Amino acid sequence: MIQAPDHNCPFCPRLVGYRTDNRAAFPDKHNGPVPSFGPLDARLLVVGLAPGLRGANFTGRPFTGDWAGDLLYGTFLKVGLATGQYLERPDDGLALVGCRITNAVRCVPPENKPLPEEAAACQPFLKAELAGLPNLKVLLAQGKIAHDAVLRAMGLKLSAYPFIHGREHKLPNGLTLVDTYHCSRYNTNTGRLTEAMFEAVVRQCMALM
Repeated sequence: MIQAPDHNCPFCPRLVGYRTDNRAAFPDKHNGPVPSFGPLDARLLVVGLAPGLRGANFTGRPFTGDWAGDLLYGTFLKVGLATGQYLERPDDGLALVGCRITNAVRCVPPENKPLPEEAAACQPFLKAELAGLPNLKVLLAQGKIAHDAVLRAMGLKLSAYPFIHGREHKLPNGLTLVDTYHCSRYNTNTGRLTEAMFEAVVRQCMALM
């Protein structure tokens, strides 16, 4: 079993305080570290930034309950990386095929902006994730924070692997890291990332699996 943070993980005081406030305001929601989603025989691991307040933090499943999930899971269903249907809740029957999803930071941060020390505190869980997927071939990093977290988890120099949307980085351990802008509403609303661009980078990953 891959090591995951406890529901009351104590490592990041700021996130613990934010979690406590959210549990008081939304007592019927998940409000805790969000576990990874997908099979352990995955060849592709998607690494997101962190749970959104009213998305994964509420539902307890990565990218579930907000626009980012609409784009990500809609694309995965289209290209065959998922089966079932995406209804923005963890009991909708959606299943991933050959891929798994995790986050660089497992707890929701204020304003969706984790601090560097919070990403560092979650490093052991990302390392355990990487070590626990025996068939892993490709990583898709959603944004620079996720990109950097992957490199740090592998002990690699950030300067040797610059974050560039669509760039493939061949890593010394045989894995390939692919970069994409995060599929957030902010990026899609500003045109930085289009649905076509995201589908293209997902298909790029599939060709490497």
